Amino acid sequence: MSDEKPLILIVDDTPANIQVLADGLRRDYRVKVATNGPTALELAGRDGGPDLVLLDVMMPGMDGYEVIRRLKAGEGTHNLPVIFITAKSDPDDEARGFELGAVDYIVKPFHMPVVRARVRTHIDLKRKSDLLESLARLDGLTRIPNHRSFQETLQHEWLRARRHQWSLALIMADVDCFKQYNDNYGHAAGDECLRRIAATLGEGVRRPADFLARYGGEEFVALLPQTQLEGAMRIAERMREAVECAGIPHAYSSVAPVITMSLGVAVDVPTDERAPAEMVEAADRAMYRAKKDGRNRVCG
Repeated sequence: MSDEKPLILIVDDTPANIQVLADGLRRDYRVKVATNGPTALELAGRDGGPDLVLLDVMMPGMDGYEVIRRLKAGEGTHNLPVIFITAKSDPDDEARGFELGAVDYIVKPFHMPVVRARVRTHIDLKRKSDLLESLARLDGLTRIPNHRSFQETLQHEWLRARRHQWSLALIMADVDCFKQYNDNYGHAAGDECLRRIAATLGEGVRRPADFLARYGGEEFVALLPQTQLEGAMRIAERMREAVECAGIPHAYSSVAPVITMSLGVAVDVPTDERAPAEMVEAADRAMYRAKKDGRNRVCG
């Protein structure tokens, strides 16, 4: 988890309110401000967006209720905690705020010790929720992203590539003769072997946007945005070589005296007429061609 201070976005059209809130929170948090709804939505939707929003209800143009509706409808902002800070003290207004997805409701005039306490509570809850969400997307054995995380990332990258008409590459990799490894060395050794392979493959997938996951069993998958076939084949070959050079002994392999992998590569420029599953199937077919052709190789 990052040691950087959490980021609070304050949204209010009254500069005096912003000043008091910002001054009261800056010791423990990073602070950004917006004086209207559209700016708040733009800041909240950026990469590295806020950890929590303090949102006024009564603002000209787009009010706080519309802001939270749009935040909760956004792909990257629907889990963002929002605390309303407003002069609207009627219980019906408070109920409406909670119905729209707010986590708390503070009535003006506010007292900074109360604001700080409630912000701290909801930041702590968000951190715990983020940690649980992160763990749910990690493979318990190898500590790299799991199949679920791969499927979500594939869908996201497919839509992004379709929007920009970028190429998207996929590498499927399978450990050669892994059943014989498990049968002869034992499942504990097999687990350790998979952990070492995951770490080795991770070193070969170097760009920030590239994504490596355990697909299942002894299969791994790498997703490479904005990558043509030549580049994807080169990365796959680098992955193959890295695993072989790791020198994990496998005296029972029919391929080599060490652990090796067979890899398949597929590249596509997504369109409305095709689905991401088709690229997965193409990479899988290429991987099985690599196995059929003698293993410890890359096919595209």
